[in-house]
Amino acid sequence: MRGTENTERTCIVTRRRGSLDALIRFVCSPEGVVAPDIRSRLPGRGVWVTARAELVAEAARKQIFARQLKASVKAEPELADEVDRLLEADCLQSLSMANKAGLVVTGYNKVAGGLEKDEVAVLLQARDGAEDGKRKIAQAARRGGSGVETVSLFTSSQMDLALGRTNVIHAALKNGGPTVAFLARCRRLAAYRGGDSLAAGRMETDEAPVSGGASPAMGVERTGVDPESDI
Repeated sequence: MRGTENTERTCIVTRRRGSLDALIRFVCSPEGVVAPDIRSRLPGRGVWVTARAELVAEAARKQIFARQLKASVKAEPELADEVDRLLEADCLQSLSMANKAGLVVTGYNKVAGGLEKDEVAVLLQARDGAEDGKRKIAQAARRGGSGVETVSLFTSSQMDLALGRTNVIHAALKNGGPTVAFLARCRRLAAYRGGDSLAAGRMETDEAPVSGGASPAMGVERTGVDPESDI
């Protein structure tokens, strides 16, 4: 398969070109409905939208997909919310993979201990966790002496399901490839929701080390797609 690392595409809403990790691909399903292809794996002609919820909603509302796909295709009004759910599920699946790789620890004492020993690459905190607990964990991170990326995109119940545990409020990810992949997906979800941090809540709409505050690229797997078939 041809490499696509440096390939760019044009957003059908803004008409600006961008890297693949900054856009979301859409195709026409066999039922004639616009379908998100967040992993860029589905066959056929695709079009691209900058990965922001308001731009996906605009493309659906103004019927831009039909014009660009040159087909009688329907974009559901809830398309932007569907993309959010898919991106969120992608993050949680990636978290589960990091857990299976042995890179995740949970529980206040283990997380705080790892932070103080500077063994944590990413700190994961439940969005609905108590503020007092978050402050104490932040203090432990400061005692560790290095910057730690903090993710607060998910609820405790979502983290429970992804990690196969109960009542998860705090979790820590050690450095490793699956952690890089998880953080990349979280960055994409936060950007989609319009947040300027990894603490963005869901928006209502009509391999480099990651410790020390590094910012890995948001790589998106692309298999089974002919890049020349897309705009």
